[in-house]
Amino acid sequence: MTSGNGAPTLTVPAAYNGPDGSGNGGYSAGLLAARLTGPGGPTVQVTLRSPPPLDRSLLVEDAPGGDLLLVDPASTDPASADRARPVAEAVVADPLDPDLIPGGPVGADEAREARQRYGGLVEHPFPRCYSCGPERAEGDGLRLFAGSVRPGGGPDGVGNTVACPWHVRPETDGGDGTAALAQVWAALDCPGGWSSDVVGRPIVLGRITARVLAAPAVGSTAVVMGHLESVDGRKVHTLSALHDGDGRPLAVARATWIAIRTRG
Repeated sequence: MTSGNGAPTLTVPAAYNGPDGSGNGGYSAGLLAARLTGPGGPTVQVTLRSPPPLDRSLLVEDAPGGDLLLVDPASTDPASADRARPVAEAVVADPLDPDLIPGGPVGADEAREARQRYGGLVEHPFPRCYSCGPERAEGDGLRLFAGSVRPGGGPDGVGNTVACPWHVRPETDGGDGTAALAQVWAALDCPGGWSSDVVGRPIVLGRITARVLAAPAVGSTAVVMGHLESVDGRKVHTLSALHDGDGRPLAVARATWIAIRTRG
């Protein structure tokens, strides 16, 4: 889409929220990344600068070097009243290794069993999140409930690996019988976050770098995995991966999350 002055735009529909009132980080980042890549294309890194607003036309601006900047023309930049608020930046990045998750993929049966250990079924800071919210009905959200398959042994649970199945429903179709790129990025998003203690320490996505080798076919069942790489103050670093039913890699991501400040 383009704005009235011809500038390209994108909109995050209200249904694709993360925390209430703002866009799911992975989905929003994937919408912007789709301007630079696609399945089989280059790895792209998206940095979220502010919570993506919902149902609002955002401007996609060219930045030096072929990078992209997403801005909200309806809101001013806190650093300068003369500029629109920055929402996200996208850049082409170095390729990610398809075998990113330590220990390799788990099978569909193990991922299905791990789903029962998903911490968000008991308590969830964002229960209506498009990717992982248990209050979303089938067909209304991805319902990716990743539970531990390899417990972590380091401080803060570092090394923990989670997994769950992703039943690729028709609602995710990008128009060619496979999941749209933004849907794949949404699937890579929350399972990575849930490798950490999201209940005890709520986090939001700050940066995600993803490589999509192939999008899963609508009607198929894939396996999504997340891995807690490290915790550094308020920053949580995770890995995530998507495999088909035979364990072949479809997509991988590395993400940095920011712990929400709490009063007290």
